[in-house]
Amino acid sequence: MSQTLTDECLLERLEALRAEKLAQTCAKQELIGAMDHDDWALILPPEASRKVVKAMGPSGLPITDVLVDGFEPAPNHPNGAFYGARACGENFGALMRQHPPYVDPRSSLAGGYMVNFGSYRKSGWKPENDYSHLHERQKRYQLITGIGAGQHFCQDLTIGLEQGWGGILARITHYRRVNPSSAEFYDGLEAVVIGLQDWITRTAEHAEALAVSEPDELLAQNLREMAGINRKLVSEPPSTFREACQWILWFQITARMYNGSGSLGRLDYILQPFYDRDVIAGHLNDEQAIFHLACLLLRDTSYIQLGGPDETGRDVSSPLSYLVLEAAHRLRIPANVAVAVGEHGDDGLLRRGIEVLFSDRTGIPKFVNVERIAEDFARNGIPIEIARQRAYAGCHWFALPGREYTINDCVKINLAAVFDVALRDMLAREPNPSLDALWAAYRDHLECAVATIAEGLDMHMAHQHETFPELVIDLLCHGTIERGLDASYGGVEYVNLGVDAAALATVADSFAAIDQRIEREGRITWQQLLADLDSDWGLPEGERHRLMMRSIPRYGTGGSLADDWAVRVSQLFSELIKAKPTPQGFNMIPGIFSWANTIPMGAALGATPNGRHKGAPISHGANPDPGFRQDGAPSAMATAIAAVQPAWGNSAPMQIELDPALARDEGGVERVAELIATHMRLGGTQVNINIMDKEEVLQAHMAPEKYPDLVVRVTGFSAYFASLSPKFRQLVVDRIIAE
Repeated sequence: MSQTLTDECLLERLEALRAEKLAQTCAKQELIGAMDHDDWALILPPEASRKVVKAMGPSGLPITDVLVDGFEPAPNHPNGAFYGARACGENFGALMRQHPPYVDPRSSLAGGYMVNFGSYRKSGWKPENDYSHLHERQKRYQLITGIGAGQHFCQDLTIGLEQGWGGILARITHYRRVNPSSAEFYDGLEAVVIGLQDWITRTAEHAEALAVSEPDELLAQNLREMAGINRKLVSEPPSTFREACQWILWFQITARMYNGSGSLGRLDYILQPFYDRDVIAGHLNDEQAIFHLACLLLRDTSYIQLGGPDETGRDVSSPLSYLVLEAAHRLRIPANVAVAVGEHGDDGLLRRGIEVLFSDRTGIPKFVNVERIAEDFARNGIPIEIARQRAYAGCHWFALPGREYTINDCVKINLAAVFDVALRDMLAREPNPSLDALWAAYRDHLECAVATIAEGLDMHMAHQHETFPELVIDLLCHGTIERGLDASYGGVEYVNLGVDAAALATVADSFAAIDQRIEREGRITWQQLLADLDSDWGLPEGERHRLMMRSIPRYGTGGSLADDWAVRVSQLFSELIKAKPTPQGFNMIPGIFSWANTIPMGAALGATPNGRHKGAPISHGANPDPGFRQDGAPSAMATAIAAVQPAWGNSAPMQIELDPALARDEGGVERVAELIATHMRLGGTQVNINIMDKEEVLQAHMAPEKYPDLVVRVTGFSAYFASLSPKFRQLVVDRIIAE
């Protein structure tokens, strides 16, 4: 970057880029509508290159897809869809060759993606690989099976930074000769790399063309620099900090476009050698580094870890960790930056993270206990030196970069649906129903749900590679190219499949309400409870019964029956997940996390004994239900969630909303730091914090268009509040009203 640019000029450019990002988001909101997921930085294609398709989504609601006009994938199946490495790679490569180039003269990095490859997939699972024998059980327990799920593991970016696209292509060519039976797989990989190289080349040409007509000489010079960098990166590896950021950007938008991958991992650690070399040589200062990092974050809402241990346990946080955090701070857009916290962590980075949290009110950063995660992960038989390399790379999950296949966050067991089945089964079979009989039935049905998930995961592992292989992440894995195998089919060393529990508080409070009101006090009978549930508390005494069941001391209160039940349910879930691997021998790792499934899981569920109405959302992750205590004590929540951690290498996050006035209080930052540290010492693994003004959020809920740049942390991801549907905005509103 030109040494003539002042710090003030960089700040002005960054603010202009931020404004452009907001304008692009508003345009998407107007065309696409609600986007109840991470704030993917998709840019709408130019109108001349845009095709808008409206269809019915899987939930029965209309959806809008934006496509690149003129591109049609080539099917290889009678149903009109395409499957397998060659077809997926060739179609994706062809899409990249038609993808419009994107260059903003004010950015230091070129490129941006405008379409999702998944929009062209007409079928999510190859129909020959039938698993209808599992459908009845999957439906009964409302399971999110993970069959056909993509990405949700983490690549090793250092492979690409060391080899470049040319080096990766050379490895594909070499190992194609070593593994001739994997020709189709190598065809797919090669098509992806060649398509991406074409996209980069055309983007460089576009930057050069823009430079010719750019009247501002500094911007023209920047465009020429971008063109030169990208021409180099078509085949050569990066050698400077800016080039490394540009290379990562190309990988990231390609991975996001292919199947939604947003993992980056330990960005500060990965970029450290490039930063050190450039600073020592006098080619880079911190303001320039912040600007390059901000330009990278601007183009995708990636999951990033700052700090954390190396293989020896030494914390690797550095000045660069602070610069990544500063880049997110200056952007004030949705991002998923996580600060590592632990016994050996950087207390200064923790404090700075909290200051940014209060200053920006975007729910950024989050805080992760990677030391505890490593210790827990080692319980799976992983050497601790390797376990410490597991990186934060998704909403609540971690993965060994390039060495582990996980599909974390893609598999959910609705504990409340299992509870409902168990309750009705017990009442139908037992002439003298009891809490002990209910617990035995619950254990049996949860064991059946876990077994059903395990059978489904075996189906996924056997056939995902021939359905929709991980061609982009495969490029940066250890073993995939060498073995000629997709990551989902034996290409990497470790397979640890994440399985999450959802609705913990709903079930714990339901068990506790039955324990208290039926077993101990006799204030309602089992038959009356069933009638109340069947009528959604609509019988003459139903509302009185509902309030009575709901008014028990709930999970999170501290020392309550519900707290005990939450621990008991969590331990049972982890015990059953870890009792044995899948029938084909794949390890499973338990977590507690609902993601954004609280609404759809609740919509399909009847009333529950904790006083919840039919169709209402289930509880969020490992959190107590909103309003669990009148004082909403954060310390009580922190203690409760620490006590239910599965402790096998994935997290059960604590989601908490705090008033911004706390920052103005004497010692407010220190109090929050102590809350986080205490939770982690007790066994906690992740803390997501929203700093939200209640009145502002309520007003934004009523008129979101008036608050276009309000960012909130919905769950493991952050998003523009105005991009969320009314139901998802309500989830956030319910949490702050109850606090």
